Amino acid sequence: MRIDERTEIAGSEAADRFTDGPRLLADIGGTNARFVLETRQGHLEAVAVLPCDDYASLLDAINAYIASPEARAAGSARIRHAAIAIANPIDDDNIRMMNHHWFFSIEAMRAALGLDTLLVVNDFTALAMALPYLRPDQRMQIGGGMARADSVIGLLGSGTGLGVSGMIPAEDRWIALGSEGGHVSFAPCDQREMDVLSYAWRELSHVSAERLASGRGLELIYRALSERAGVTDAQPLPAFEITSRALAGDCAVCLEAVDCFCAILGSIAGNVAMTLGALGGIYIGGGIVPRLGPLFERSQFRARFEQKGRLNDYLAQIPTFLITAELPTFLGIAAILAQKLKRANSGAPVLDSVRQARARMSPSECKVADWVLKEPNAMLTLPIAEIALRVGVSQPTVMRFCRSIGVQGLADFKLKLASGLTGGAITVAHCHVEMSDSDAELARKVLGNSASAALAMRDMLDVKALTEAIDMLRDARRVELLAVGSARVVADDMQHKLLNLGIVSSYFADQQAQEMSAAMLKPGDVALVISRSGALPELLRTVKVAQGCGARVLAITASGSPLSRQADVLLTLNHPEGNLNFVPMIVRLLQLMMLDILSVGLARRDTVQRSGAAGPEAGQLHGMRISGKLKFGGHLE
Repeated sequence: MRIDERTEIAGSEAADRFTDGPRLLADIGGTNARFVLETRQGHLEAVAVLPCDDYASLLDAINAYIASPEARAAGSARIRHAAIAIANPIDDDNIRMMNHHWFFSIEAMRAALGLDTLLVVNDFTALAMALPYLRPDQRMQIGGGMARADSVIGLLGSGTGLGVSGMIPAEDRWIALGSEGGHVSFAPCDQREMDVLSYAWRELSHVSAERLASGRGLELIYRALSERAGVTDAQPLPAFEITSRALAGDCAVCLEAVDCFCAILGSIAGNVAMTLGALGGIYIGGGIVPRLGPLFERSQFRARFEQKGRLNDYLAQIPTFLITAELPTFLGIAAILAQKLKRANSGAPVLDSVRQARARMSPSECKVADWVLKEPNAMLTLPIAEIALRVGVSQPTVMRFCRSIGVQGLADFKLKLASGLTGGAITVAHCHVEMSDSDAELARKVLGNSASAALAMRDMLDVKALTEAIDMLRDARRVELLAVGSARVVADDMQHKLLNLGIVSSYFADQQAQEMSAAMLKPGDVALVISRSGALPELLRTVKVAQGCGARVLAITASGSPLSRQADVLLTLNHPEGNLNFVPMIVRLLQLMMLDILSVGLARRDTVQRSGAAGPEAGQLHGMRISGKLKFGGHLE
């Protein structure tokens, strides 16, 4: 174990220590596990590097770190929040490392460590989040180019594997891109690389970029070039030895291997820059390149980065930077955890509120509080009757407990609790339902998939198109709804909403009736078309009929589909539903939510016009309750 007692990474000497204890941060690679305690914002203490092979599991490594004298002196006994950056995709609660034998459940790990919060993210997502926080002296530019402000930034890092990520600007924040781009297929660019690829094919059926642009890749390149040079007695060398001999200049094959490695990395970096449109620059991290020193600066990296034929000039304007900061991944993971905790109950997690309120609770309410602190995830999933039964109190006691911590009821408490817990169940990735899943796991995946799809739609929503769609529907003389298949129930629901809003609309479930009705549309009318694929011939034919009559088309469908190309206004809805032998559940939910957004927008627009108000105080919009003047379901609200 190697431990540095204190490291300052963000100039925060004046910051106060966290009132809820230090935060455990971990950076887990295939070779080493790095740990640190963040005791106040930007201030790291007890940095430790533990070899992964020395521990049977990640939990063992974490417990060893927490028990170390340096960590205990920094307050490891009071840890309640932790974040782990790991060299692995994060698709579900269960994590099985690709470059090591460790595997674990995020929720089981959280419970075993007694944490309120355990956040697990891809290590390169964490490193990407660090990029906006880097000072000029924490990076070194390689070659020319100038970063364009508010543009996408790309990131590569070579170590045990090859990480690829990026940062996408979104108004006042950055969105880190999760990616497994290191596993794309390798493409050689000269005869030397062709020979290296031929050598690699003897050992591997598929040669990815990571197989060569990594520590093990450098070792493979050395073996291939040794054979190419006719060195029959060359012994396999570890990556650090190849690098050391190349820097010393006492091995020509090692020097050529490093040069080949840098050229390959340059080509991959150029591919990433073009794929992402990374005009904000490409950053190089990881453990290998910073050790190459002047060899990297003199290498073919920059030349190969720009070597893209007709796109040479495009790439020449994009700068490339080598990250020189110490512990940059911790900088990013600390920022992600801080954002998560800030969002949870305005910076104070719900469980913290429970602890603080416990002193003023009745004995029966304390029983509920103690159970919630012990089983927070069970609280999220159980109905009130089951909660009361398990705790041994009445249902009114559960409700009094909720009110004692300042929430309106059990549903509100569960919502705030869910936002404060990070057990890996809420993820941007789609989790496939397996035949072996339990009913509880099935329910968790279905709900989680729906929630993550909704969040993805929120982040990708075209606000300009939404405004145009609301204006189009508001000004329409008549709205004709067109939909087939599973979208029929969605269209029927929207027709009722439009009628309640005082907008003349019609919908016919029969396809032939739809086409006949579309033929009677006139200029000033709108055809609202709802389709998952946007490719059904009969629907496209009806849309063409509507446009031929002068109607405008508002489409809710997948981008790039035939229907999207026919639309006057397009609200994009992209989601890979998977096995369509089942009803396309998530797409239908997203369609309903998109139509709810339109309906609320129409209701708000109508209310503002009636009252002359300009803000949301003109009417209660949630649940379509608009100032008592609009009729819903035959009743005045």
